[in-house]
Amino acid sequence: MSKYLDFIRNLEYEQIPEKTRELVSTSLLDIVGVAAGAYRADTASRVRSYAVKHCPAGELTSRMLFDSRPVHPLGAGWVGGFTVDSLDAHEGHFTSKGHAGATVVPALLSLADACRNQGRDISGQEFLTCLALGYELGLRAGVSLMATAPEYHASGAFSGLGVVAMGIRLMQLDDETARHALGIAEYFGPRCPMMRLVDYPSMLRDAHGAGAYAGLNGLFMAMEGITGAPAVTVEQDAVSEHWIDLGKRWEIDAQYFKPWPVCRWAQPALTAMTNLLEQQPLDAGSIESIEVDTFHESMRLQGHEPSDPDEAQYALAFPLAALVVRGQVGAQEVTGDAIYDESILAISRRITLIDAPDLSARFPEEILSRLRIRLKDGRLLETPITAAKGDPEKPISTTEFREKYRRLAGAGLSVQQIDAIENAVTNLHQAQDCVALLDLVLSTEN
Repeated sequence: MSKYLDFIRNLEYEQIPEKTRELVSTSLLDIVGVAAGAYRADTASRVRSYAVKHCPAGELTSRMLFDSRPVHPLGAGWVGGFTVDSLDAHEGHFTSKGHAGATVVPALLSLADACRNQGRDISGQEFLTCLALGYELGLRAGVSLMATAPEYHASGAFSGLGVVAMGIRLMQLDDETARHALGIAEYFGPRCPMMRLVDYPSMLRDAHGAGAYAGLNGLFMAMEGITGAPAVTVEQDAVSEHWIDLGKRWEIDAQYFKPWPVCRWAQPALTAMTNLLEQQPLDAGSIESIEVDTFHESMRLQGHEPSDPDEAQYALAFPLAALVVRGQVGAQEVTGDAIYDESILAISRRITLIDAPDLSARFPEEILSRLRIRLKDGRLLETPITAAKGDPEKPISTTEFREKYRRLAGAGLSVQQIDAIENAVTNLHQAQDCVALLDLVLSTEN
């Protein structure tokens, strides 16, 4: 029982494998880039308004992502999680069927800013070590939940435990308080049935705002002496196999990164189409129909005629059509006027999604699709079974990743701030504190 608490408290930055440290830094930049691309959008604006009205700063205060106004850390967590979640371009993880970063990065920024406002600065290495713990504990809790729960829950149902792990270390909680914090966060964690959001897309998304809130709330309640029940996804014997190699194997090493800002389940089809178009460029007007063989959960995305950005990003048909018509799928293809572009919709209506039993049987360990494109001249083009670009076995190159970061961040930030954030993240492990990073991502650009 105390093994995971000892791990949280005693882990040193240099004990984290070099590859894993690099992934933690890459994941941090990925999440910040997504947040920069999303913070001017409607969802982020609305949740900031909510936080200002309903989560005012008190004894603890934190700034919101890309907004200088102070609120309570609970409000900053809500804002950060919702903001990142509102642009579906952040990294994820296969066996938890979800994501941790969109919860733990905003929550850690909130906690670090609260500590700073109370006169305590956190070193760059300590920030990154806490972040590594947040990912690790959150993802392992997710794997445990998916292995034991009959329903498919969104990421917010488990990612809050990663938030608590970071808080246990930062706030130096004793064993009893730490266990209560984990238990409270898990007990009050959101149910968030994921497939309902797939069928009815909305701003609720993958529940990262709720996950950040649940984790921070559990932490603060336990610090006030409120008791909780044991966190079964961490302590129950039935899930011990998912924790036995803690510290020896890192779940973040198995993360994927998304090239496109749409649901991960749509990305294999986009990868297959990208590969095909590189070999044989096609004019959209030459296409009679497209069939997509994919796994059941991906088939449920549908999304032929989205009515808003949430539906466009939780879709397969529409982003695939956008790729065919525009040659790319960026934030501008799944927001604003693009979702009403008749040239994209015309192709989208020609797409049929097929539940393929052979591909469903390989989910979630593998996320795969294959395409058949029938042309108006009678030719039939077929792709092989294709995994998504960005998987650990098919990684995005460093150049491609930096291009993604700059493309997304460019929707909301100046080139100067984009450069400064990238430099701050890249050199964070050498920084005496994380003040520069906090001031860049938790304030309004001048």
